[in-house]
Amino acid sequence: MDSDPRTTKPATRGRWSDRLRAVLRDTGFAAWGAGTGLLALLSWPVAIIAAVLWFLRLERPTLPAALASLRWLTDLERARLRRLGHRIDEPARDDGNPVEQVVDPVTRRELGWMMIHGSVGLFLGAVVLQLLLAGLHDLTYPLWWDRLGPGAPDSLTGLVPLNPIQRARWGPLIGAAALVLWFAGTPLLLRWQARSGLVLLGPAPGADLSRRVAELTATRAAALDAHAVELRRIERALHDGAQNRMVGAAVLIGAARREVSRDPVRADEILARAQETTEQALADLRAVVRSILPPVLENRGLAGALSALVADCPVPTALTIDAPVRSPVSVEATAYFVVAESLTNITRHSGADRAEVEVRREPGFLRVRVADNGRGGADPAKGTGLAGIVRRVEALDGEAVLTSPPGGGTELEVILPCGS
Repeated sequence: MDSDPRTTKPATRGRWSDRLRAVLRDTGFAAWGAGTGLLALLSWPVAIIAAVLWFLRLERPTLPAALASLRWLTDLERARLRRLGHRIDEPARDDGNPVEQVVDPVTRRELGWMMIHGSVGLFLGAVVLQLLLAGLHDLTYPLWWDRLGPGAPDSLTGLVPLNPIQRARWGPLIGAAALVLWFAGTPLLLRWQARSGLVLLGPAPGADLSRRVAELTATRAAALDAHAVELRRIERALHDGAQNRMVGAAVLIGAARREVSRDPVRADEILARAQETTEQALADLRAVVRSILPPVLENRGLAGALSALVADCPVPTALTIDAPVRSPVSVEATAYFVVAESLTNITRHSGADRAEVEVRREPGFLRVRVADNGRGGADPAKGTGLAGIVRRVEALDGEAVLTSPPGGGTELEVILPCGS
């Protein structure tokens, strides 16, 4: 059966727009990488001078500063890689005196990254930016070439010598070709640019195995704790809500039976109260069921469930969802819990008048971001539900990053692994 063009064309446009947004995002990260590459290149002389002074036993004036700048630069690159969605653990380094830090394998690996990223990483980032800027420049050349003064260069992109008429004629073709290369090649160039950091800035192969085992043990313990906390919450909800109401309904029904023969009107009033109490108990039971796994999450998917949450939130909230593929049930349930608890915190504690929720499915993980413009200062230790969010996320071996400076609003970003 032929497909309806009215449904296929919008879907195609949606795919292309999503791809364009992804390429623009990759371009931003490539530009970030070019910036760290430039800083790495500028750090080469500092590293060489520090190495020479170290061999001459004159390292004291420069070595601590050089090591601190190297640590700052590599932490900046690790932050970029994490924003790209890669999991990169902090290596176990020697924090002793500067001489011990120099011979530490972690420092040697970071120096190797600085040399590679200051050359190859900077070059790859510059290629991405050059393709985009040169493509836009040449594509729009016919719109403004006649306004150039007599001293303007007689070439396109600095490589192809042409006179003004030829430039106006060939500029759009060259610009279009550059933009096609930018669109198709940026994701690959970004992967190449990130490779040295992924290889050299994490723990060495085979190292820190005991640390990873300890992390997995702690994660397993956190998962069990989260499960136990959830069971206690369900038990309290049933005991304090539905169970008490059912006991009250039973008492009312017993009173109504005693009043049937003596005062039928009074018995009818008591039965009406019993019916009302029973309906409230059923509502409490439905609330408990929804808190375990909301039916809307099963029926309408994560997008529909989050739309319902945002619609019920008293604080005006913008929702952005880019998750065309369903994630595992546990991942979607955790994402739903993160958003629900975050919106509850925003309503009760933030004092915000605007919030936003963003959910994006990316290769291998689901990214959830909740932000508001409130008073900030959120702290998981204060018992505002953030600790529960962290436990749930860690139970899935995910990562939660909270940014909440006082007076600067709050942003919670959660990364949940969900396979390919």
